[in-house]
Amino acid sequence: MAAPTMKIGILQCDDVMESLRTVHGNYPDMFVRWLSTVDPDLDFTVWRCHEGDLPESTDAADAWLITGSKYGVNDDLEWITRLETFVRKLHEDHKPIVGFCFGHQMIGRALGGAVRKHPGGWGVGMSINTIKQQLPWMNPWKPDINLLVSHQDQVYQVPEDAVVLAENKLCAMYMILVDQSTLGIQGHPEFSKEYARDLMEARRGVIPDDVLEAGLASLDKSSADSKLMALWVRNFLSSGNQDCATNNVVLRATSE
Repeated sequence: MAAPTMKIGILQCDDVMESLRTVHGNYPDMFVRWLSTVDPDLDFTVWRCHEGDLPESTDAADAWLITGSKYGVNDDLEWITRLETFVRKLHEDHKPIVGFCFGHQMIGRALGGAVRKHPGGWGVGMSINTIKQQLPWMNPWKPDINLLVSHQDQVYQVPEDAVVLAENKLCAMYMILVDQSTLGIQGHPEFSKEYARDLMEARRGVIPDDVLEAGLASLDKSSADSKLMALWVRNFLSSGNQDCATNNVVLRATSE
């Protein structure tokens, strides 16, 4: 008998800028491509949270992903407040969740931590991160992990029950775990280097020149551990969904 397929709910919090979307796709496309490299049988449902479309129930998926965004979790927007409430409900119901960048910060804020702009400014390009604690789902094991980043905000106070799993020189709370079911990652393992490069170029004049040039240069110095992180995330989500039911693919909001 075939193993049941896990249904992943993608909580989409922004769109890729239109000038880059034709080449790179939208954020849900990136997540589907990324995780499908390690598990092509995963099913995905997308909710466009930034347009007010949120799930009616935490049971609408077996496990959840929260995307990045140009918005900040401290922005006074109705959809961000509603998403924060939903994330708390997911956590209370012990649903496996992984948040990336904005999603990581949303987990931090929603569960009692705090987020602010980093005094050192932007983090862009390749981040080199040290893993502080080895957990069973980190298989295969690697004591450090390289991931692409693009952020100004970061978690600076973790929720009460959180542990910090990874750090780097710019971001001390790069990866956090709350109560074994909720994982936050500041990086973007779903990004390709090509997208990261095009995104930085599109933000010339917004990102300081020296930071941008250093970010671009970092892309040629190190390879991203995107597939390894895909395995870790799949393992993490699967560990809480051993009895999930088989579901069909449903894209409630297609990419433009």
